[in-house]
Amino acid sequence: MGSVYNPMGKTVNVGLLGFGTVGSGVARILLEQSELLRQRAGMSIRLARICDLDITTSRGFPVASDILTDDVISLINDPELDIFIELIGGLEPARTFVLEAIQKGKHVITANKALLAAHGHEIFEAAARHGVELGFEASVGGGIPVVKAVKEGLVANRLQTVMGIMNGTANYILSRMTEEGMAFQDVLADAQRLGYAEADPSYDVEGIDTAHKLVIMAMLAFGTPVELSDIYIEGISRLSPLDISFAKEFGYRIKLLAIARNGNNGLELRVHPTMIPSEHLLAQVGGAYNAFYFVGDSVGKVFLYGLGAGQMPTGSAVVADVVDVARNLAGGTIGRVASLGLPYDMLKPLKRRPMDSLTACYYFRFSVVDRPKVLARISGILGDMDISIASVVQKGRGSRDSSVSVVMLTHEAHEVKVREALKRIDSLDVISGETMVIRIEDLKNLEKA
Repeated sequence: MGSVYNPMGKTVNVGLLGFGTVGSGVARILLEQSELLRQRAGMSIRLARICDLDITTSRGFPVASDILTDDVISLINDPELDIFIELIGGLEPARTFVLEAIQKGKHVITANKALLAAHGHEIFEAAARHGVELGFEASVGGGIPVVKAVKEGLVANRLQTVMGIMNGTANYILSRMTEEGMAFQDVLADAQRLGYAEADPSYDVEGIDTAHKLVIMAMLAFGTPVELSDIYIEGISRLSPLDISFAKEFGYRIKLLAIARNGNNGLELRVHPTMIPSEHLLAQVGGAYNAFYFVGDSVGKVFLYGLGAGQMPTGSAVVADVVDVARNLAGGTIGRVASLGLPYDMLKPLKRRPMDSLTACYYFRFSVVDRPKVLARISGILGDMDISIASVVQKGRGSRDSSVSVVMLTHEAHEVKVREALKRIDSLDVISGETMVIRIEDLKNLEKA
């Protein structure tokens, strides 16, 4: 177990690895709010060391030069440090540094969702074995306290559903496409210019970042080991203004949703563009904001909303973990709340629901050659696969043999049959491009407690 402190006159020493955007936010809060944090933690919290490759560039606030270092090994080996904060991101060397710090008996705090999604089992097990705290509030939802909500606030509930908008970049792009009718590539370029999107935006727009967060949330919510490979992932890069426009016409908005649901058929884990009713709370979340929606058997529906990234919101979440550890040190209660809300060795495998077994309503946008009997051919294939059409829309007419868009909404259908039907339809000589398919959630089934 970690050290026990008498709070009177004691200090918690913190070492920070990574002095970039988030690291600067963490340092600023620890330095500028030291008295407030002392009052709330019950003991002083001292930023003792900062390690980064760049220790000369000004971060816009005063930092004593004697706490700066570029030697990470000396940071990890410093016997005076109680808490090690990892904010360099990526898998390696972050994994190695985190495990070494744990082995040295240091409590670890990280914002690294990719690391926890890929190596979380190893890291959680090591923290449990060495009796140290592992804080990761900032890894999901930025400044929104979703990890604490699940671990502590909702502990009396069997959660059935966790879903949400977990990537601000993707939500910003979809919001601009919805509000301004812009094309995906145009909004992405603007987002990159404004700093909302990385130079390589694939993790954000292809759903990978969202899936990393869903791994963490599913482990917390359902007490089961989860791997990234368990999650079905689709991104938003194929969406066009046409899809946004048709969704509006049918009374929906398109969001990149993360969905985890523990139902009778097993645990389903998926990330994909989803049409949801325009009046739903999740549909109203715009810009770079995140939102999380929980359904529990006792509490019912819970909605959390806020900035999911950024220097100060994420820094706020990191410092919240620091204060939690300091409080536990002050009270001699290290390990009071297990990292995942239950002891690591109590995680239990749950049956998975394969994506092919999903049943949902679907939106199809076909690009078809404008000839007679085209709709009959498409409808015949859908009928053969037991896919019932709820509505059809065709905008305008093209000249003979030119392409037009035909949109169909289906009644509830089986995913495996949808895929087979679209494979056959896309091979027709009257189809001029790959069919766009978007799942529709009325959310009623997902919201049942």
